[in-house]
Amino acid sequence: MPKKIIIPKKTQMLGQAPADRINNFNEVTWGYTEEQAMAEAGRCMECARPGCIEGCPVNINIPGFIKLVAEGDFRAAVNLVKETNALPAITGRVCPQEGQCEGLCALGKKHEPVGIGNLERFVADWEALQGNLHVPIIAPATGKKVAVAGSGPAGLTVAAELARSGHSVTVFEALHEAGGVLAYGIPEFRLPKAIVRREVEFVCSLGVRLVRDFIVGNTATVDELLEEFDAVFLGTGAGLPWFLGIAGENLAGVYSANEYLTRSNLMKAYRFPEYDTPIAHGRRVITIGGGNVAMDAARTALRLGAQESIIVYRRTRNEMPARLEEIRHAEEEGIVFELLTTPVAFHGADGRVTEAECIRNKLGKPDASGRSRPVPVSNSNFCIAADIVVIAVGQSPSPLIHRTTPDIDIGRAGAVAVDEKTMKTSKKGVFAGGDVATGGATVILAMGQAKIASRAIAEYLRTGEW
Repeated sequence: MPKKIIIPKKTQMLGQAPADRINNFNEVTWGYTEEQAMAEAGRCMECARPGCIEGCPVNINIPGFIKLVAEGDFRAAVNLVKETNALPAITGRVCPQEGQCEGLCALGKKHEPVGIGNLERFVADWEALQGNLHVPIIAPATGKKVAVAGSGPAGLTVAAELARSGHSVTVFEALHEAGGVLAYGIPEFRLPKAIVRREVEFVCSLGVRLVRDFIVGNTATVDELLEEFDAVFLGTGAGLPWFLGIAGENLAGVYSANEYLTRSNLMKAYRFPEYDTPIAHGRRVITIGGGNVAMDAARTALRLGAQESIIVYRRTRNEMPARLEEIRHAEEEGIVFELLTTPVAFHGADGRVTEAECIRNKLGKPDASGRSRPVPVSNSNFCIAADIVVIAVGQSPSPLIHRTTPDIDIGRAGAVAVDEKTMKTSKKGVFAGGDVATGGATVILAMGQAKIASRAIAEYLRTGEW
């Protein structure tokens, strides 16, 4: 057998030039053609012991679907992916693959890893272009009913898994549009909302019932749901933004990233006046934070017309938790990075923010996150002018569930306490997963927890044992 020729670099996806894309909300990258996908799949080493599967929170058969792509059997490839992942068009776009499946790719030890995420996106988009979405076999009805609170990645995953197993599933969504953080948090240029709707429709095609404008904890409590349903899954996310607790945060023009992005993404403020949602169009916008949400906010500001968009982050680029691709795209688009910098106050005039007073940092010893702790440098204060400030330093779950269901235990930072092996809460019949159980995390980690929960829910429905 001839020795496999190693191609060291990934097949690059084409897309909009930075100078063009900062003027629109269209998707930045265009995805692979069939030829590009087959070429990239051909880079796979077909390892005897593939680490990529271990790095995937939902355990996709990565070598299997990539081999099918290399052979040109795209239908079989997407079917294989969807055996374990109901949302491949989404995860292929927003997963931090560099720290998960691609981070454990054998090829990546000496060269660039196989573009697993790009290939996952390709097979999902290819299926959609055919206009013939494959619906898997649904098991016979069990007569058991499950309520799912929240239609984000965790809720959709639990719903899909349980529906395929023959259970009757109803998803209750607080907002007018399904998708959770996929709809309100991630911008159109990174995750088109038509794709979110497509994936939601696929889950509904499995027999899942979707009820919008229904707030669990308000419209009905968890206890009231348990009167009708055999089990409840909480996937309500983390929608309570954190602030800095510094002077001037109450000035007009200072936003949480949650509000700023929800106005643009869910309420379509970027298409005002077609959509009657106002949003501030700053000329000089500062975003505080270094995660994906900060990148999303800073890049959104550019597209809303900011002459300058600045990210202020307390550590260096190496410690940023954002995906490498998002950081690279932000840099390409001309976003300014003020690193080793922490805001200490916001100043304003006539009630509106005009500048952020900051202090310089140096890196100290690692903290609990494993990253070097930022240490303030004495007498290094300076000011950055701004007419809009977006705070993107994290978020917690809403306290609504706990207030209305006090026998559900709460853990760190307001998250619902769960048994990580089963995602059971302290209340019989109630499970939780995703950001409501972890605080702000990633889409794929939420889905991984949902997979664990779905198996435990199925066992509970079968045995009645808690």
